[in-house]
Amino acid sequence: MATETGSAGATVTSPTDVGLKREMGFIGAVWASESSIIGSGWLFGALYAAQAAGPAAIIAWVIGGVAVVILALIHAELGAMYPVSGGTARFPHFAFGSLAGMSFGFFSWLQAVTVAPIECFAVMNYGSHWWPALYNPTSKNVTTTGFIMCVVLMILFTGLNFVGIKWLSNINSGLMWWKIAIPVLTIVVLLFKFHSGNFGSSANSGGFMPTGIKGVLSAVVGAGVVFSYLGFEQADQLAGEIKNAQRNLPRAIITAVAIGTAIYILLQIVFIAAMDPSVLTLSHGWTGLACPATGTCNSTISTINSGPFAGLAGVVGLSWLAFVLRLDAIISPFGTGLIYQTSGSRVSYGLGRNRYFPPILTKTDSRGVPWTSLILSFVGGLVFLLPFPSWHALVGLVTGASVLMYAGAPLSLAAFRRQVPEAVRPYRLAAAWVWAPLGFIIANFIIYWSGFIVIWKLGICIVIGYVIIGICMMFDPQRPKVFSAQSLRSASWLPVYLIGMGVISWLGQYSGQSSSTPLAPTNTNTIGLWYDLLIIAAFSLAIYFWAVAVRLPREGMLELVGAQSGEEDVPPPTL
Repeated sequence: MATETGSAGATVTSPTDVGLKREMGFIGAVWASESSIIGSGWLFGALYAAQAAGPAAIIAWVIGGVAVVILALIHAELGAMYPVSGGTARFPHFAFGSLAGMSFGFFSWLQAVTVAPIECFAVMNYGSHWWPALYNPTSKNVTTTGFIMCVVLMILFTGLNFVGIKWLSNINSGLMWWKIAIPVLTIVVLLFKFHSGNFGSSANSGGFMPTGIKGVLSAVVGAGVVFSYLGFEQADQLAGEIKNAQRNLPRAIITAVAIGTAIYILLQIVFIAAMDPSVLTLSHGWTGLACPATGTCNSTISTINSGPFAGLAGVVGLSWLAFVLRLDAIISPFGTGLIYQTSGSRVSYGLGRNRYFPPILTKTDSRGVPWTSLILSFVGGLVFLLPFPSWHALVGLVTGASVLMYAGAPLSLAAFRRQVPEAVRPYRLAAAWVWAPLGFIIANFIIYWSGFIVIWKLGICIVIGYVIIGICMMFDPQRPKVFSAQSLRSASWLPVYLIGMGVISWLGQYSGQSSSTPLAPTNTNTIGLWYDLLIIAAFSLAIYFWAVAVRLPREGMLELVGAQSGEEDVPPPTL
């Protein structure tokens, strides 16, 4: 059994993965997280944020950056403490038992398998500049040809993952040097096209905050700001394959988030500054910088909407930069889709280790690749290609699933601090008693801002997830005891949390309404702005302290950890 000596000299059991190979170094771990952060988000996020909030979109990126930094620091402690693959799907399992664990585990899987299709859509959008048959700019959907090419890309992502983590890390690292260089080049070049009046002093800008603070908060989720930052947890998802993970993993997460935050904020600044003022006059400000749902669209605005930075570069006379950016628009999302296909398979592997998914998903080949999990991630990605035929349509759903997944981390950290205070923590978050509840509040803010339409769709996904996991567990003789008295007690807060967030969202200010969902049920605007945030914060704190109070007892938590200690003859857990 895998064990470690805690700070108090006590021996503490530690989970160990089976069949995976630790062949990814520190740089590979940094680039794994960075590749997920710098994906299609940087290509579209600045435009969508400016449309939603005007120049105040910069504030949205700062808010999103601060939120993600706090969540990343929490994940850094958890990943270093228990460096297992698919970590986000496994920490709540250890801390709260099977009923809570299966919920957060499914959120993790849902998020992981939907990102690769999003990146495929982004490639089609930009690729349509050279191959117009890929994307319909009027409907903002991929065409039949584009859909087929998305499937081809998914096949390619899956095939490359079969080479093993060492070679995959090398491929991703090579892509990352390009993916970092191009945004930095864009920032430097566009700084020479600076129009200070675009930040609100000129009449055609619409002011610094044309849609008020509500527009800024909506941009955090609806415009893809938080989605752009997502991916820092990839080092956690691949922790079972990182060399010296307890040292390298937290450093990789923190480094990746720092780089990504700086790049995104600077990109938003230069996008606003470099916009030709005549274009803002034509569109009557930032909020009008979009093609109408029906009718024709001005060619200049259409160009910017089809590829924001590349279009902007062409408008301001930098045709060479526009060419480079359109080339990067294929390479950058490709790299992100590739690494998310990897992480999706590792989350499936982790759910197999939890015995929520069939244990066959933990099978690995001679290169240490969990091949059955990889195939499942491919099939899952194809499913999500079907009902959401555009990048923007998927962003809200994935962000909601992601933050539901992230909400489990602060709770797990607080539970572990009480269950195994003596466990080795190579990275220990200072003042965790402040950051853990704050991280949970932040996660719930982002869920709320994503809008009621996204939340009720997630509710449907959760029900489907319970059915899928329930069916899988029916045929597993070593399935965990989901409905034991202890498991039910430790998850007693969960239904109140999920239903409560849905009710608050329904009564709140954010619908998530779009032209593609005109008949969907929406919110009632009963709770006023600011009061809604106070209610979310109070509700979050109540759930946080409730969850921590009913966490698994130390013995139950260690039993679940011990069942994943790497030995074949460990008896099945009872929780």
